[in-house]
Amino acid sequence: MRAGEPTTTATPRARRRFPVPRRLGAVVAGLAGVGVAAWVAVTRWTTVAAGNPAYTWLLVALAVAGVVMLAWSTRARRRRDRGGWNRAVRAVPAILLVLAALAAGWLRPFPATTPDDAAGADVVDLTVTDLSTTIELRPPGQASGSGFVFYPGARVDPRAYVQILGPIAAAGHLVVILKSPLGLALLQSSQAAAVVAAHPEVGRWVVGGHSMGGVAAADYAAAPGSRAAGLVLWASYPSGDLSARTDLAVTSVSGTADGLTTPADVEDSRASLPPSTRFVAVPGAVHADFGDYGPQPDDGAPGIPHTDVQEQIRAATLAALG
Repeated sequence: MRAGEPTTTATPRARRRFPVPRRLGAVVAGLAGVGVAAWVAVTRWTTVAAGNPAYTWLLVALAVAGVVMLAWSTRARRRRDRGGWNRAVRAVPAILLVLAALAAGWLRPFPATTPDDAAGADVVDLTVTDLSTTIELRPPGQASGSGFVFYPGARVDPRAYVQILGPIAAAGHLVVILKSPLGLALLQSSQAAAVVAAHPEVGRWVVGGHSMGGVAAADYAAAPGSRAAGLVLWASYPSGDLSARTDLAVTSVSGTADGLTTPADVEDSRASLPPSTRFVAVPGAVHADFGDYGPQPDDGAPGIPHTDVQEQIRAATLAALG
């Protein structure tokens, strides 16, 4: 280069910009929302559609939120981040969506092994009416006995209790199986109140439930204004103290091989129940024997046939209904 000549500086070629995800976390969250909703729909759609509509709406909302999150994440970035605080605030929706997806996946229900029995057909000469929030089992003619409102166990298809409760209805009792919001009876312990109000022809009511459903039934029985004259706990125990409720006839039915509500749990519940409580321990029975929904994780090993267990459960429940 000669002296005096102007110098030139080579400028680097501008990089081509491609639309890239704003947040990898947003992509993951969007896929989680859509993926979990699709997984539950594919694997449990019949069960979900037959349950309380709250879970269906949760899955719809989850899928829509996932699609929106994916669409947002693939837009090209048009401005630079303005700092860590801004980034943290924008991460909140993605975190909430992932948490919602995890919750929705955990809530996937245990399907009934006899799902067609609650579709409006007759079960042991009963009329089965499957509504949006209840399944009603009516005996032929007019029900003459007590009414029995039943809360299912956590995440269990309500139809899983039709077979075990059918003979109880056949004995002359109106039996109403509740469909709990999201499959969790504790989210609406007062749900039995609407059933009682809808059937003024029934003079005496007994409430009961399996596992978490029993806890919810006990909560309803203890609530002010409850019309429950009796409480039947299936592999369950109350969350509060009912020991002073001498007016409440309580029956506790449990299994000696239950791995979830163990015999020790049932023994500990004695102090929270009225002194007159009748305890029935079925030898060899496990947690899943109280319904028809197949094996349950962390449960014990059954020691006697499933049908034999259910016969004993029914007998104890019928005795409680009078």
